Amino acid sequence: MGQLRGFLEYDRAEEDKEKVEDRVKNYQEFTKSPSTEELNKQGGRCMDCGIPFCHSGCPLGNLIPDFNHAVYRNEWQKALKILHATNNFPEFTGRLCPAPCESACVLGIIEPPVSIEMIEKYIVERGFQEGWIQPEPPKHRTGKTVAVIGSGPAGLAAAQQLNRAGHQVTVFERDAKVGGLLRYGIPDFKMEKHVIDRRLHIMEEEGITFQTNTEVGKNYESEKLKKFDAIVLCGGATQRRNLPIPGSDSEGVIQAMEFLKHNNEAVDGLHEVAERLSAKGKNVIVIGGGDTGSDCVGTSNRHGAKSVTNFEILPMPSEARTNENPWPYWPFTLKTSSSHEEGVERNWSIQTKEFVKDEEGKLKGLKTVQVEWERRPGQRPEIKEIEGSEKEWPCEMALLSLGFTGPEKTLSEQLGLELDPRTNIKGGKNYQTNVRNVFVAGDMRRGQSLIVWAISEGREAAHHVDKFLMGSSKLPIKGPGDLPIA
Repeated sequence: MGQLRGFLEYDRAEEDKEKVEDRVKNYQEFTKSPSTEELNKQGGRCMDCGIPFCHSGCPLGNLIPDFNHAVYRNEWQKALKILHATNNFPEFTGRLCPAPCESACVLGIIEPPVSIEMIEKYIVERGFQEGWIQPEPPKHRTGKTVAVIGSGPAGLAAAQQLNRAGHQVTVFERDAKVGGLLRYGIPDFKMEKHVIDRRLHIMEEEGITFQTNTEVGKNYESEKLKKFDAIVLCGGATQRRNLPIPGSDSEGVIQAMEFLKHNNEAVDGLHEVAERLSAKGKNVIVIGGGDTGSDCVGTSNRHGAKSVTNFEILPMPSEARTNENPWPYWPFTLKTSSSHEEGVERNWSIQTKEFVKDEEGKLKGLKTVQVEWERRPGQRPEIKEIEGSEKEWPCEMALLSLGFTGPEKTLSEQLGLELDPRTNIKGGKNYQTNVRNVFVAGDMRRGQSLIVWAISEGREAAHHVDKFLMGSSKLPIKGPGDLPIA
């Protein structure tokens, strides 16, 4: 597998990027394509490790050593076939996935891991460039109809799989365009939206119907769903977490997803950036240190913010794994994103206590305190404020990137669906809810998670929906034994 001694002869390579001062002037992707020769070498770094832990690290079960080997041998079309056997949309994951596969790479024990995500991205880009990715409409229709609610990665994956099984699929999306958080939550500098549109064109050619500006339960009555033989709920976890402290009603305290969605629509030419949602000339503080917070940092810099600061209540992670966080588990180590590289002051172990507003109700500052975490064996960590560490920060825009608490309740209430203890819609191992023909997948079922998990959930749910409709299913579920890659 790979090149003999390749992992000893070649260093890990990643995509080059445009200079910060150039890329912050626009919202275009800024990575530079490596040469074919370099990608061949990177595929050759994949060692014959015996047990490829990258399989278990990937929620999709991608056959990573297989497509790495094909790239090393310059067999790109074969690599694409292997990749598509488990992943409907590698152009999304190749740009946006945090790559848990690389964290589980055996080579990562002693050397930098294989550049799996980069290789994945350029396999599918080569496929589009060469015209290998074409519509694959089903040869026969079953006469069964399926409604998929939500057009994010889970909904799109479920729709494509069910359409391939021969069912007639309609995808309902409440926004004006298809894509869910792929379109409205991910900034264009991480993924330009033509990447979504070219895949949607293929799916439409395959026979999938997309119905936008349609919010089931509001401007589309839930009762109308009864005409479908099966329903798959993929609406995501969209209930945003608030910060209930004094001054939270100040003008200038904004949810991250409102900020990002508005900006993506502006980039799409739908409107100008509203002054209230513009970071230009403002001291911006992003509260929350995850990927969404990072996206807010990059967008604020492109707006021309006066300053950008990031708060995280947890301690600063270590640069290397600790004994409590061994390989091959996901590494809770310090991560610096491309947006962080563009300019931000990062602060850890800090808690916001109050939003300070002026006489007109506009945000003018934040009050914080430093904290420490007390850990006791067998108990949850406790947070303790450090006396004398109070500080006030100038701030005209505070972006809340605090995650989501679960799905909205409209559909669960109207359809009579049970919830789990975390307020997600309850779906068992077969993704079926307590209503026999209603299934659920993605963040609506498992809570806020990764794009790669959403695609995996959509694929798995499709298998069980197909089995429910037909008595059996040939759609693959995760596991190499089920995958037609010969």
